Amino acid sequence: MNRRYRKTIIAGNWKMNKTLSETRAFADAFKAILPKVKTCDVVLCVPSVNLQGAIRAFKDCRVSVGAQNVHYEASGAYTGEVSPAMLSDLGVKYVIIGHSERRQYYNETDFTVNKKVHAALAAGLRPIVCVGESLEQRELGVTMELVEYQVKAALSGVTAENVRRVTVAYEPLWAIGTGKTATAEQAGEVCSHIRAVIRGLYGARVARSITIQYGGSMNGSNAAELLAQPDIDGGLIGGASLDPEKLLPIIEAAGQEQT
Repeated sequence: MNRRYRKTIIAGNWKMNKTLSETRAFADAFKAILPKVKTCDVVLCVPSVNLQGAIRAFKDCRVSVGAQNVHYEASGAYTGEVSPAMLSDLGVKYVIIGHSERRQYYNETDFTVNKKVHAALAAGLRPIVCVGESLEQRELGVTMELVEYQVKAALSGVTAENVRRVTVAYEPLWAIGTGKTATAEQAGEVCSHIRAVIRGLYGARVARSITIQYGGSMNGSNAAELLAQPDIDGGLIGGASLDPEKLLPIIEAAGQEQT
């Protein structure tokens, strides 16, 4: 982390979990144990049907609510989709774009990721753009090339002014929901490369202002080591974000002293 230049963001991705009543119960339990967080931003990306309820439940604390997906069109015949304006009007702040599960199960491509990034930014949302490699791709030694391509594709046409509102989440696919995690050094190396790619596109000043998260099975046991890496500025948390008692140690790790 480098809090001198950029935000530390701990974001939970609830995926398809929790009903509205369970969301309210989580909020009550979480607020009861959450300290006054000043060292990082906390975001919870909840299912779309729970967005409004979550915004109400967290309105009296420093927790932002995010969405897990968004369409790239403003309106139209897209049954089941949600537009950027719909999210913005609710009070949603962040939106995950290009998560590996969206790419794998719902044919999300680098082209649609880019369109969604532009649409989200135009609506005043803050995209959390996911990039990462499969186990096969890592074993082939193409991690850096693949991640570089994904970053460049996602940010194509995005201005230097707007890119400052983008968070990039590095999520190695082989470490999502498997209990496996990249070593701190492996994760830090890829996040450092991501920042170098952004530096090449936008210059050093912009690159050092961009928040880069790690999103592969971060938990209370490994968060401090991962967040100690200079180019890891937070986490995109899956399973551990569903339990207040498991999410809290990750937030506390984000407040560790910098060396």
